[in-house]
Amino acid sequence: MKILIADDHWVVRQSLKQVMRRLRQKLEIFEAETFDETSALLLAHPDIDLVLIDLVMPGFDAFDGLHKLRTNFPDVPVVVVSVHEDVDHVLRSVEHGVIGYVPKSAGGSEIERALERVLAGEVSFPRRIIERSAGSSLSRPVARIPAAPVSAVPAPPADELRDELDLLTPRERDVLGLLGRGYSVKRIAEEYELSSQTVRVHLGNAMRKLNIRDRSAAVHYAIGRFNAGESV
Repeated sequence: MKILIADDHWVVRQSLKQVMRRLRQKLEIFEAETFDETSALLLAHPDIDLVLIDLVMPGFDAFDGLHKLRTNFPDVPVVVVSVHEDVDHVLRSVEHGVIGYVPKSAGGSEIERALERVLAGEVSFPRRIIERSAGSSLSRPVARIPAAPVSAVPAPPADELRDELDLLTPRERDVLGLLGRGYSVKRIAEEYELSSQTVRVHLGNAMRKLNIRDRSAAVHYAIGRFNAGESV
């Protein structure tokens, strides 16, 4: 497995390398300090499996940089590792199709769990930030930047939301609601005493009914809809 860690701080790169190597023995890790280096490595190694990237580094300015990265390399999974700890940054990153968001202030075990989920094919977003902000930031509209088409999900008008949710079974709403609170598939399975495969089936059914195309888009939908005051 090939991983690219892009951050202009050497200490951050070293820390992430140590965590990744604890989780997966056979890894080939590349490092970049600038967006130009990141792009050059992705062009030279199109088989890179995952990118861990900071939102701010030379040549990479937050969401403009993320938009450029996702446009130029839409098929490479991206995880944001950032100092920002607010739900707007999480949501806007999700809108650009990232599969994970890891705050730099997170403890070692929290970072390890997040990256473990990503390596297992899950998405991972900071539940503590989502829950802390559910009563404030999530109730306000989030500014949008045009995202890569891989995860674009049009938000339905408010008067259509209830009809949309009525398409779901109670268990599908439960699963989608916990996904919006930052729970992994494994954690949802534990919460409802189900198998992970059963949870994936419920989630897949809900995504089909709501015309949601990928997991990161489902997370964005669930965060914005269920945590904004809709009951589950």
